[in-house]
This record gives sequence, C-alpha cells and structure tokens, in this order.
Amino acid sequence: MTEVGNRHPHGTPCWVSLLAHSVEATQEFYSQLFGWEFHPGPHSLGPYVRATLGGKSVAGIGELPGDRHPPIAWTTYFAADDADKTAELIRICGGTVGVGPLDADDAGRLAVASDPMGAVFGVWQARHHRGTEVRGEPGTPVWNELITRDTSLVGTFYSAVFGLEADAVVSTDIDYVTLHLAGRPVGGIHGVGRALPRDRGAHWMTYFEVSDTDAAARQVLELGGSVIRTPRESEYGRLATVADPEGAVFTVIHSRPQPAGGTQ
Repeated sequence: MTEVGNRHPHGTPCWVSLLAHSVEATQEFYSQLFGWEFHPGPHSLGPYVRATLGGKSVAGIGELPGDRHPPIAWTTYFAADDADKTAELIRICGGTVGVGPLDADDAGRLAVASDPMGAVFGVWQARHHRGTEVRGEPGTPVWNELITRDTSLVGTFYSAVFGLEADAVVSTDIDYVTLHLAGRPVGGIHGVGRALPRDRGAHWMTYFEVSDTDAAARQVLELGGSVIRTPRESEYGRLATVADPEGAVFTVIHSRPQPAGGTQ
C-alpha cells in the first residue's frame, strides 16, 4: 500500500467520482465489493459521500438530480494548481467546460469538462481535500485510461492542458499512448477506432485493484452488476471489465509487479 503525499502535482489523475441515481444503493454495492466505508461531504455538491479504506479517501459518490438522466459513469479528475486557469486552457485547446469552476465548500475547487472527442473528465484544485490518499491496496484506483477513437488529437490536448508527456507505443497492432508526469506513468490513452462503443463514445476508464479478479467478477454479478468482458490476462495483470447495477463501467485488476518504468 502506498500513501499519497500532501498534494498531487498538477496534471496527476487525483480522484475518481461517480454520480448515481441512488447513493444509498450504490454505497451498498461498492461497500460489499471493495470494503469501502463512507463519510458525508462536501455538502455544497448535494448528496455526496467520500469512500474510504482504513480512514483514507479513495473515491466519491454523489447523487444525480431526479430530472437528469446522463449515462452513469466514473469520472477521472486531474489535479490543477489553478482550476480557473486550467478551465480557460481547456477551452483554448478545443475542449468544453460543462460545470464550474466552482467551490466544493472548503474541500477544493472543481470543474467538469470534456476533451475534443467528448470524453468527460474533472479538474480538482485541492484545499482541505487532496484527493485519493492511498493506492495499491485492493479497493483503490490504480490506473486511468482514456478509451477514444485515436490518440493523436487528444494526446496533444492533455499534454497542452496538463503538461503531460505522451509516449506512443510503437506498434502496428495497437494505438496506445502512455501519459507521463515528471517521468512517471500516470495514465494511458487507447485508440480503438471503430470499436469505440456507440452508446458511450470516448470515455475515461477507472481501474480498481482487487486481490482476485475472477472472484471480484463473480461478486459483481451476485451484487446485481454485470460483466462486460470476462477475466483475462494482460501484460499488467489479470483484469475484467464490469458494471455496477446502475451501469457505471469500470475495470478490476489484480496487478502483477512491474519493473521500474512500467506503465502501471
């Protein structure tokens, strides 16, 4: 288990948050799956809870207004030194700012935006809440990956907005870029061309660590969720793509140890 320092550097994926129709039912699902406990706030965001493991914050769950019916999805937030300046840069670089920037009580300042291909992401300027406080333990987010049509345009976008270095995989079989910050891999962009899901479009995928991928996939089904892609081996560990009962898609992975400089 790795405890995160006081503040995430600008450009780091620092938090994941989910808006659901029923916070109570969603809490029950993730509590059973990941062992999360929940604490209220920030209150200015409406019904909202922070998920914790061992007292350390790992994710957030909020409630959608009853008259809104967007796709239920996990949102990746990037750390920003100044949310307002970052929001303006997003617009300049061809993205769209849909929410904010606005204050979340004294926890921080946020914005929700989309990149030029339509993938939604968040911006977080930390005050009293720095974001994810622990990683590497089962139940914590360990990787964030953008699923999009191709990597060229959006790779340039995230580099310009967040100062991330885009390192393309040299291959004729895969269109993949690893995003680095200060030489450390912090996320990925996977271009899937026409295989991009029509019902979701471009989107960020959150990977959560688990101790047993197959057992986690079975438990998702038992708890009323679904398995989108069955457990399979990858270069980085055994993983499965699943969805919670409201349809929020995420990946569970039992990571294998990586050599220095690995991408996860």
